[in-house]
Amino acid sequence: MNPQPGLTVDRDRLLRNGREHRVVSAAIHYFRIHPGLWRDRLERVRALGCNTVETYVPWNFHQPAPDVARFDGWRDVEAFVGEAGALGLDVIVRPGPYICAEWDFGGLPWWLLADDAPGLRCADPDFLAAVDRWYDTLIPIIARLQSSAGGPVVAVQVENEYGSYGADSDYLAHLRDGLTARGIDCLLFTSDGYESWNLAGGTLPGTLATVNFGSRAHDAFAALREARPDSPLFCMEFWNGWFDHWGEQHHGRRADDAAKSLEEILAAGASVNIYMAHGGTNFGWWAGANHTGVRQGDPGYQPTTTSYDYDAPVGEAGELTEKFHLFREVIGRYVELPDGPLPAPPSRVRPQTVALRPTAALRDHTDALAATYRRRTPEPLEKLGHGHGLVLYRRRVTAAPGPATLYIEGVRDLAHVFVDGCLVGCLERDMPVPGLEIDVPDGEFDLEILVEPFGRVNYGPHITDRKGLIGSVRVRQQVQFGWDIHVMPLDDLSSVPTDAAAIGTEGPVFRRTEVELPESADAFLALPGTSRALVWVNGLLLGRHWDRGPQRTLYAPGPLWRAGSNDVVVLDMEGTGASVLEVRSEPDLGPQDFLASV
Repeated sequence: MNPQPGLTVDRDRLLRNGREHRVVSAAIHYFRIHPGLWRDRLERVRALGCNTVETYVPWNFHQPAPDVARFDGWRDVEAFVGEAGALGLDVIVRPGPYICAEWDFGGLPWWLLADDAPGLRCADPDFLAAVDRWYDTLIPIIARLQSSAGGPVVAVQVENEYGSYGADSDYLAHLRDGLTARGIDCLLFTSDGYESWNLAGGTLPGTLATVNFGSRAHDAFAALREARPDSPLFCMEFWNGWFDHWGEQHHGRRADDAAKSLEEILAAGASVNIYMAHGGTNFGWWAGANHTGVRQGDPGYQPTTTSYDYDAPVGEAGELTEKFHLFREVIGRYVELPDGPLPAPPSRVRPQTVALRPTAALRDHTDALAATYRRRTPEPLEKLGHGHGLVLYRRRVTAAPGPATLYIEGVRDLAHVFVDGCLVGCLERDMPVPGLEIDVPDGEFDLEILVEPFGRVNYGPHITDRKGLIGSVRVRQQVQFGWDIHVMPLDDLSSVPTDAAAIGTEGPVFRRTEVELPESADAFLALPGTSRALVWVNGLLLGRHWDRGPQRTLYAPGPLWRAGSNDVVVLDMEGTGASVLEVRSEPDLGPQDFLASV
């Protein structure tokens, strides 16, 4: 590859290689797509008519510990960018350090919460030091992928929607200067909402300002023009769909309405990044959460679903939707569409139903699955040195016999409570109860609290979101001290029995099955009759099932499967679910609620 000028700004115009240029970009996240499908999804957004792709880089996905940085396999961002470049696509990179993106902790690493958290997303010296160490590793990789070095990267973001969070120009300047000092010489930009206060808090002098919105392009660009009279018009996030929380309906946006808004953007002479062009999946523990506050009437904590379909033009499993075809028609009026036929539909499995056999109760295998800690008081995951997993808090309680109220404070985010091995109740974050009424037999009992964390808050002022128990446990009014805490990351299930077993212990139960396939293909897994579960296919944690909905199937991409026998493990969190797994050929993301406006 020969060095080429990247994107440059000439007053109110964007130039590419010295010529006026319109960016039509597709937001697509490598970390939400199986690597075996990166090229397929890139080909699909290219067929949409996009000349550019945009991706975040989630810090926590690459740096699971302060002294570990991974860029192998699924984390090989250089390979993903290279795939895009090989298809003739430019690339916009948004390296954080905060990305939001409905991703756990907004992309910040959990270990920032291991001690008293530094001031996040500000010029706190400890936070800046952690960012600098990360950038020392990440940014040289991006720098060598820039157009000036013969690569496809043409622009890099300084921070993400900072004007919606804070006002610290020193922090933004530190990030900008850190990018340039480490070799970034391409176009730098910020992206924010278009309200005057968003732009005032999130922009930097001399750095391209872009705006994010889903409709009312005229109003958004008028606000940008007022703030930056001579700047190019650029919508860095055109929200053509939306994400889902558990317990809500599947959000969507009507294709004709979204296409009309896209036309308004392009007719204004602006550049655009379609967020999302392809959403993908929040595999594993990576789904984030929102938190609306603590005022009466607020929903409070809202965990995001495993699916990140986003009602995007290219669906979660690669479908070319009605929105894809309408968008392509609009885009084709402003930029040249690629030659050739549209990509073929991805292959799907033939449906089948298989029996799940119970093999082990989770609480019977704690010692094999967990790292164990002894603490005076309950502590959250992060202070125990872990980022994800289930947490079991155990204590032998001595108390006066008779009826008592058990108070458990700070559940993050759902807890099953056992007394002498029997389930006595379930507690959920932001759905407080006065306490659990129990009976203290013979003056003592075994107390177990199994906590299931959901995603960390990824947006707004509540992002300092530790997991597990963050408060005290009381019997009557007596605070309980002296706990055995068992952390189960569940990243290695080799110790879990594979043979069917009679289950005598209450609580979560492992169930297994083998799925026979003639060849690898996309599948959608359903667990009818099961309330809540975690599901693994051939060792990969797909994500969560919850009958609260909206999604009713989990996407299991073709590259996960192999011809022949495939191992599926289900951790039934209630332990009472049906013993059947449906392998379907079509997704079911639940009843759709079309948004009136975005």
